[in-house]
Amino acid sequence: MLVVATGVFELLHPGHLKYLEESKKLGDRLVVVVAADETAARRKRRPVISERQRLHMVKALKPVDDAIVGEGGDIYDTIVKLKPDILTIGPDQDFDPKDVEAELRKRSLKTKVVKIRHYWDAGLHSSRIIVDLIKRQ
Repeated sequence: MLVVATGVFELLHPGHLKYLEESKKLGDRLVVVVAADETAARRKRRPVISERQRLHMVKALKPVDDAIVGEGGDIYDTIVKLKPDILTIGPDQDFDPKDVEAELRKRSLKTKVVKIRHYWDAGLHSSRIIVDLIKRQ
């Protein structure tokens, strides 16, 4: 069973690792789609670390079987090409799983969308929290 996880993964932190570990538990193979620079800029902000460097870091993580940079245009194009059994959404991603599933159905995919809700209890589980902490130092 193919599981696909997505994200920007600019500042790798325990929250990312937990998200990918929980995603991997849902299937046999985990492929991670690292957001293209232009997609990240459109959804959040332009990353400081390039998509190629972020891809290299994600590929090195133990739960990840493979990782690719996503298409820069339509965020669904890469998912349609991969045809995963399950697509996971991270705890801080603002997508509604039902809306994503509906969009995938329109594109002839029967992919199940799962919102991963587990985070580390220790607190430093998001890039925004880490950046804010650094700014205060």
